[in-house]
Amino acid sequence: MKVLVFDLFGDYAHFRKYFTTTSPLTFSFPPPTTISGILGAIYGAKKDEYLDIFGYDKCKFALQIINPIKKVRMGLNLINTKDNKKLILIKKKGHEPRTQIRTEFVKNPRYRIYFNHPDEKIYNKLKGILEERKTFYTISLGLSELLADYQYIGEFDATHLQNQTENISSVFTQSNFLGFSKIDENKKILKDKMPIKIDYSRVVDIYEDVIYESDGKPIEVKLKNLFKLSDGVSIAFF
Repeated sequence: MKVLVFDLFGDYAHFRKYFTTTSPLTFSFPPPTTISGILGAIYGAKKDEYLDIFGYDKCKFALQIINPIKKVRMGLNLINTKDNKKLILIKKKGHEPRTQIRTEFVKNPRYRIYFNHPDEKIYNKLKGILEERKTFYTISLGLSELLADYQYIGEFDATHLQNQTENISSVFTQSNFLGFSKIDENKKILKDKMPIKIDYSRVVDIYEDVIYESDGKPIEVKLKNLFKLSDGVSIAFF
């Protein structure tokens, strides 16, 4: 199986956790639902078709943390633009119609995306776009203001392995996990419950617990399904 690999990066990222409201927190990396949207933006898929091309059950992708996760909090000024009459009245009274919200961001994020698609036409079209470092739509890291860029790494062969113990470079799901071969006290292993599959109404169909090392170090674990690339890196698809 062939796998396309590219790095996704930016100054800041915010992937809002679904359970936060007044003080938005962020996931450490983009959930699969966000990755589908980013792939669709690069490829040129419209909002009403990208899930049919890059949805959870349409292709395979994995994510590796490259830069250690660092989070900061900043105030965002939100302006009420829904009620124009209220906006005019507030301005006349000399008040600014805005609210400042403390928001959490990932600082200097860099992620490595591994991608495979069973449709050769889609796969080859995306490969050509990545090689030329183009995008059809502007890509961002969670919020439209947080612009992103990418760097194409290359194409690799991948071999499917089952019930094997390897140093896994990517994040992996709890449902794929069979056990640790050893516990390394120098590694920061965390787990987040994330949306995995959504529909066009943005209703989440599947949630999964995702395990990762926050500094991006490989974790030696036994997985039900994993893939070993021709460059020696082992990954697990979502």
